[in-house]
Amino acid sequence: MGRSLNSFSAYARPYLSASSRYASTGCPFSKRQRSQIAPAAALNDEVFANAKPYSEVPGPKPIPLLGNTWRMVPIIGQFDISEFAKVTKMFLERYGRIVRLGGLIGRPDLLFVYDADEIERMYRREGPTPFRPAMPCLVKYKSEVRKDFFGELPGVVGVHGEQWRKFRSKVQRPILQPQTVKKYVAPIELVTEDFIRYMEDARDGKGDLPHEFDNDIHRWSLECIGRVALDVRLGCLSSDLTKDSEPQRIIDAAKFALRNVAVLELKAPYWRYVPTPLWTKYVNNMNFFIDLCSRYINEALERLKTKKVTSENDLSLLERVLRSEGDPKIATIMALDLILVGIDTISMAVCSILYQAATRLEQQEKMAEEIRRVLPDPSQPLTYSDLDKLHYTKAFVREVFRMYSTVIGNGRTLQEDDVICGYHIPKGVQVVFPTIVTGNMEQFVSDPEEFRPERWLGGEGRLHSFASLPYGFGARICLGRRFADLEIQVLLAKLLRRYRLEYHHEPLEYAVTFMYAPDGPLRLRMLPR
Repeated sequence: MGRSLNSFSAYARPYLSASSRYASTGCPFSKRQRSQIAPAAALNDEVFANAKPYSEVPGPKPIPLLGNTWRMVPIIGQFDISEFAKVTKMFLERYGRIVRLGGLIGRPDLLFVYDADEIERMYRREGPTPFRPAMPCLVKYKSEVRKDFFGELPGVVGVHGEQWRKFRSKVQRPILQPQTVKKYVAPIELVTEDFIRYMEDARDGKGDLPHEFDNDIHRWSLECIGRVALDVRLGCLSSDLTKDSEPQRIIDAAKFALRNVAVLELKAPYWRYVPTPLWTKYVNNMNFFIDLCSRYINEALERLKTKKVTSENDLSLLERVLRSEGDPKIATIMALDLILVGIDTISMAVCSILYQAATRLEQQEKMAEEIRRVLPDPSQPLTYSDLDKLHYTKAFVREVFRMYSTVIGNGRTLQEDDVICGYHIPKGVQVVFPTIVTGNMEQFVSDPEEFRPERWLGGEGRLHSFASLPYGFGARICLGRRFADLEIQVLLAKLLRRYRLEYHHEPLEYAVTFMYAPDGPLRLRMLPR
């Protein structure tokens, strides 16, 4: 969650010798291809002495005064932010496996690394408080504009170092424990059943869902996240939502906050010095989120005071955090972070998954057959054990993430000098791991252009462990990943058990907003099985 800005993508300028390095056969999901380097090997003086200088890293050349920022300026620029996935593919094709994008006004250089071995080495060498490239606008908001609220523990999104470690240590145990996630199978199933009823009523005579169906998916996602993070049903799936209703305002605010991050950060950052209209609206949106979360957290705290609790198992995620920390602000900031990065991320992932299912009917039928085997009686409530048996369905999702990664990349800000792809890279550079590109490179994945979920179930061929990492890796792996997986699996199990999805319109191109997803009306056709 919250990491795609610096994740631009690239398809390959072929490195002729690479295929021999990855000639080993593929392996099951739990035994995917490992690199042939020593990931934790120490960098010594000899390694640095033999490295090429940073100035020789290839990449677009900056021009005086404007650097490379001009390339993102409308009309005169070369790079459209919505097409940055294509731009990074071009980077790899033109410059090779390491590319420097420097001269960005107001921000550090970006270094794109298209080598899964190097990515693995960097992940495995990082310490307990790795720095992920921050969203400067969110950092400014938390550390300056609303420092009165966030104080010294501003959460996990846009936060680094010891502050990040302290806050994460307070919330990660209840969030990441499987038994916590298991408690939410039934609540998420109820939300999803309401959503499917909403979808049934929204279809036209042919069974087509409305043009704005992507907004409806956001409503489902928000209802799920509200149930997890705030212990409430927000009412997002009501059939009579108005534009000024609270649920729709939350959806609009989340979309705005995330989808304008790229605009705020990649174009000239005047907002850092003067309150531009875009920055002012961003601040107002964030203030709205704080007020919303604070209100619901305070209500949950009042309910907890009178709740009879015999064991920790009686407590929800929110109640466990409130009880263990005793500070409602910790729970409020946790909820804020989950909502802020969760709504758009999960929604856009689901848009992509459903679109791919509707346009790949053979694979959709395999999922439906598996779901029928595991759930012969559609009226029976789902269990965590049921979901655990949906191996092909999970593999389908992983294959969508590999080919059309919603989060187009991850990254790290170097805390010390490093040698990457033979170049001496100085401290402070922001290194980008473009997952959407490495996951589609022949060097790391066999027949990458072929959509084949079976590759995640032990099929033959290359499948590098670090080529496709939709949730990241290591200490900063996505905190809400278990809940994201749960929501996606429950939706697919309930929907495909009863309905067949089809798509009968012009093919959709993918584009970057904050996430990478189908761009255009998602007019799926929903037909009873």
